[in-house]
Amino acid sequence: MIARLKAWIGGHWPVLRLRTILLGTLLFCAALPAFGAIFLRVYENALVRRTEAELVAQGAALAASAAIVSRGIPMQPALSSDPERYHDRATEVDLRSSPILPPRPHAAKTRRKADSAALALASRMMPAFRETKVTTLASILMLDRRGVLLNGREAGGSLASLPEVRAALEGSAMTVLRENEGYRNRHALEWLSRAANIRLHHARPIIVDGKVVGVLLVSRSPRALFLGIYEDRGKIALGAALILAMLVMVTAVLSRAIVRPVERLSQATRELASGRRVAARQPSLQVVEVRALFRDFEQMADSIEKRSRYLKDFAASVSHEFKTPLAAISGAIELLQDHADDMSPADRERFLANMAADARRLSQLVRRLMELARADVLVGERDATAQPEAVLAAVADAMAKEDFRIDLRLPESSAAISMDAGALEAVLTTLAENARQAGASRLGVALATEADRVRIDLVDDGPGIPEGDRERVFDPFFTSKREQGGTGLGLAIARSLLDAYGGGLELVPSAEGAHFRILCLRSDPQVY
Repeated sequence: MIARLKAWIGGHWPVLRLRTILLGTLLFCAALPAFGAIFLRVYENALVRRTEAELVAQGAALAASAAIVSRGIPMQPALSSDPERYHDRATEVDLRSSPILPPRPHAAKTRRKADSAALALASRMMPAFRETKVTTLASILMLDRRGVLLNGREAGGSLASLPEVRAALEGSAMTVLRENEGYRNRHALEWLSRAANIRLHHARPIIVDGKVVGVLLVSRSPRALFLGIYEDRGKIALGAALILAMLVMVTAVLSRAIVRPVERLSQATRELASGRRVAARQPSLQVVEVRALFRDFEQMADSIEKRSRYLKDFAASVSHEFKTPLAAISGAIELLQDHADDMSPADRERFLANMAADARRLSQLVRRLMELARADVLVGERDATAQPEAVLAAVADAMAKEDFRIDLRLPESSAAISMDAGALEAVLTTLAENARQAGASRLGVALATEADRVRIDLVDDGPGIPEGDRERVFDPFFTSKREQGGTGLGLAIARSLLDAYGGGLELVPSAEGAHFRILCLRSDPQVY
């Protein structure tokens, strides 16, 4: 199921540019707050709560004024010295959790007469109600202590059955959400707003001397979501412009730091694949990963170029090495074909011997080339280990002859190396055989252990390597013992074997004899 889903997504997923993906991601992240404000109604809920706070403050002020008027207390000439008490009132309504009640019903008919004292108080508060209504656009109704309406078109009716009025008659202020009966959809986007068709109703008791003498019922529609956005349009536009500018700047930075370098590397890779080496220009804005990618590309390009030169030189050398014996064999065959009857037995044997020698040389060249190819492509095993003392002892014993010996200078203890024992033995055997063929009678071998590697120095007492040949001794097919059957591939094979295990082989300048140094990685490197 998951595999089919991945296949379907892979078949329909568009191949986009990295710049487009980055820009789209940034735009989506920048738009998340706006989506949250609209679809999660965070901003709208804040507007509703602000309306409730305004209604609470308005009702509290009018109820306190009505209580003062009811007592008949004259204006004080000076502020009271009694300490004032402050307490914060938490909002009650929440669009996500508060229930939305049906529209407020019409006042019910009742036989009860309105309280005369409450009527007198309402008539005295009417000017304040009218002025407040003009400013706040809120509906202000006053009820007596039994819930009878004292003002408005339905004066004389009863609203005592409403839950908010009942709570106020019991001495507690209460705010509820009700559907707005007179709501008309005036804007195309108002369907996005949950508060467009609701109205807040706040009931607050008028308390005189600890008794409820009346109730103020204040109602108002909350501030419209899009009206609030329109009123804050300057701030919203400035924020949107700043976000857009930031997005453009971030996209430009990411483009210069990531996209353009990747495009340059892609172009340089295509040029390299076509055989042309083009240096990839690094970006001005450096990124650690991109810089490492450029460095790895340059190393890869250097390796490819080096390998290409090696293959060209190797092909030329192979052609040269094979051409000489093949030409000799071909010439001898032609002579034998044309003059076999006239040729003396001694000449015939000499030509056949030369052909056999050339054939043996070709066979040896093929064998050594196979060894070199295996060494070049060899990848050393990571868990390969060997004890160099045991390998050195075995090679010294195997190569010992009457006219040639190997002297070992081994420390009391040495570390194991990260290399196959057979590969190390092949390298040591090649170096010892070269020293013997060069005329040396003794080969001194010294083993030393360093922090992260093991060093093996091999110094013979032969004539040494001429200074002009020292830079070419590791080149394939370079040999000074061609007449003795040398192929010039031994040192190249030895170096390739050591390279496969992270080691190395180098020629150390020496006034007497030949001095080669083998470097092998320790299997347990020490950190100092």
